[in-house]
Amino acid sequence: MTNKRGNMVPHSSDDVRGSLYIVATPIGNLDDFSRRAEQILRDVDYIAAEDTRHSRRLLNHFGIEAKLFSIHDHNEKDKADYVASLLDEGKSVALVSDAGTPLISDPGYHVVHALRSKGHKVVPIPGACAVISALCASGLPTDQFFFAGFVPAKSKARCDLFESWKAQAGTVVFYESTHRVYDSIADVLKVYGDDAQLVLAREVTKTFETFLSGTAAEILAMFDADSNQLRGEFVVMLSFTKESGDEAELEAKRILGILLEDLPVKQAAAMAAKLTGEKKNYLYKIALEMNNA
Repeated sequence: MTNKRGNMVPHSSDDVRGSLYIVATPIGNLDDFSRRAEQILRDVDYIAAEDTRHSRRLLNHFGIEAKLFSIHDHNEKDKADYVASLLDEGKSVALVSDAGTPLISDPGYHVVHALRSKGHKVVPIPGACAVISALCASGLPTDQFFFAGFVPAKSKARCDLFESWKAQAGTVVFYESTHRVYDSIADVLKVYGDDAQLVLAREVTKTFETFLSGTAAEILAMFDADSNQLRGEFVVMLSFTKESGDEAELEAKRILGILLEDLPVKQAAAMAAKLTGEKKNYLYKIALEMNNA
């Protein structure tokens, strides 16, 4: 199949249907835009953008002409059928977000889910992703991590969520905005005290990229000492494996969390005791606390 300029566009082996390309764009540094991603955006028939005005600036920078239409949080369920109709006509479509990898705390899930259920081919075009970029440079454990996206705006819901992470294995990662990051870290302090080691990645790949490390209290002190550290977009990473002290307890809670989904408290504690070697009464007490949380 050829695109609007007569160039060949790679797509499904189906001669009729086109493909949807999930294209990652830079999160700050424009040099992170891959040659493959740039070429795909040049060759597709349409680009579906979270914000067409924002994406137009990126396309203009690289001299890419394209037909754009919007797909965002409020219309993507309705747009799925439209994209499917374009693919059925043999058209190729690229999906981009404002920055980074689409669908990662950005719109696109409903479209991709709907298209795959209809048998359309969806092709990932990898590139920048803030959570991965921040995590790999954080110095925190990366063998297991849990990405929580954006946390709630209200303190009570935020604290409830943070409390639920006490049984979470590995590093926990979430996004936060400049307007809420201070309050979020204050809630981390409220829930964990000094039992969590934090790394905050600010403005990743941009001019003022900064990594702040310490306990929640130490991070708040850095904010108080220099208000400039509150500016920008944040990736917040928490590790409970070094500073919370008891890895055995964390592992026991992780196992209990799984077992309690299907077993009563007493049976879950007994099974966890066999798996971990911890005392059954000790695990029973933890299981009761988890079950009543």
